[in-house]
Amino acid sequence: MKSSEITFKKKLIKKVSKNTSPPVKENKKNPFTVVAIGASAGGLEAVTQLLRYIPADTGMAFIYVQHLSPNHKSFLTSILSKITKMKVQEIQNMEHMAPNNLYVIPNNKEIKVIDGHIQLLLRRKSIRTNLSIDFLFSSLAETHKENVIGVILSGSANDGTLGLKAIKDAGGKTFAQDDSAQALSMPKSAIASGVVDYVLSPKEIAAELSRLSMNSYVGADGKLMFKADAVSDDDYGLKIIFELLHKKRGVDFSHYKIPTIKRRLNNRMLQSGVKTIKEYADLLIKDNKAIDLLYKDLLINVTSFFRDTEVFGYLKTSLLPKLLKPKISNEELRIWVPACSTGEEAHSIAMLIIELQYDNPSKMPVRIFATDLSEQAIRVARMGEYPESSMKGISRKNIERFFTKKGDNYCISKEVREMCVFAPHNILRDPPFLHIDFISCRNLLIYFDLVAQKKILATLHYALDEGKYLMLGKSETTGVSSPFFT
Repeated sequence: MKSSEITFKKKLIKKVSKNTSPPVKENKKNPFTVVAIGASAGGLEAVTQLLRYIPADTGMAFIYVQHLSPNHKSFLTSILSKITKMKVQEIQNMEHMAPNNLYVIPNNKEIKVIDGHIQLLLRRKSIRTNLSIDFLFSSLAETHKENVIGVILSGSANDGTLGLKAIKDAGGKTFAQDDSAQALSMPKSAIASGVVDYVLSPKEIAAELSRLSMNSYVGADGKLMFKADAVSDDDYGLKIIFELLHKKRGVDFSHYKIPTIKRRLNNRMLQSGVKTIKEYADLLIKDNKAIDLLYKDLLINVTSFFRDTEVFGYLKTSLLPKLLKPKISNEELRIWVPACSTGEEAHSIAMLIIELQYDNPSKMPVRIFATDLSEQAIRVARMGEYPESSMKGISRKNIERFFTKKGDNYCISKEVREMCVFAPHNILRDPPFLHIDFISCRNLLIYFDLVAQKKILATLHYALDEGKYLMLGKSETTGVSSPFFT
């Protein structure tokens, strides 16, 4: 906001911090990887194959979640005990995880992990579909960060896709079963989302997990690291990789935060079977496909509909009503959503505006410009077709109003789509949109160094008309650019 008016940003921070629970502390004693495995229909056959080939002494802890009937006792523990030499146990409430153990979900329960303990929760009757895998994966991503590996095996519907996104965003590693799955919906949904590192058969997943366990060590900060992580920030091979990406894809990743870049580089190196950054740079020079895969991995596309309920509550009750009062006839409200990923944020804002203007005979015209570096993400956004797992932040009323069912997916209405203009855009290089009233730029700055942050904020400031509004993420501030905003 460029005026002396009270800032939306300050109000939002005050409102969010008042109701935010204290952060969960992760137990950093003797860190180890947690492998979370999710499955549904056909999952027993798949997990049996996987466990048959995993050594009992990987130093990892395994949690297995399968969709079970809430009304019948599960026999998974006794069945899987005959397959693996690991200790297999049905989860008791607040079970403390230990390496070389397999923990199995009981029937009619959901589970999440808090500070190294597995908490049992009664399965929620209010939810439309079983999302117990998403629930577990997301809790592990929040507490165990890069020390998590997510695996999606055979199953119907889309459970696990959003959870894998959370794991990927936290720096963990992700797997999905290939076409050997008896039911392809769950692995296919995860693969289509673009967040899966490895697409393999259960036997191949077991081999890769074993390889990862043999190539890990505990870092000085107590975090689990992989041997390919040992890359210094000024390594010459890293500079070559940045130059290649800049030349081939037109993106300068040298201004992205190096720890994030190194985690994703490490994933690609492990999958490529190379041990040093120099070997990987040599591979990229020879193989354009390897550059494409790395570029896709470095673009961070994590979003959801109505992400952060309080934020959208504030938009609906306070900010948008203020902006939807035109000063002159036929004035257009212009909104920009940089780093829009697959479009959920822009579509969420559009839905709010349609609701707010429903009874208004003289509706204000609205244009939402939504941009992203990833052309693949923009294609998904333009299509406006999302899996059922993406619907969890939307009320039943709004699903019925703004979506139509198409097979297992939901297509967003023409009314919402026509309000949004999606386009590829590099915020560090391309000119901004102009005469903007409101910019929603959440959780983009956190991925950049201070030089790039300053450049982005200058671009956003230039795009905004005087007295208009900028919304940042909860962990972001205007920093050195604060004098330009109030």
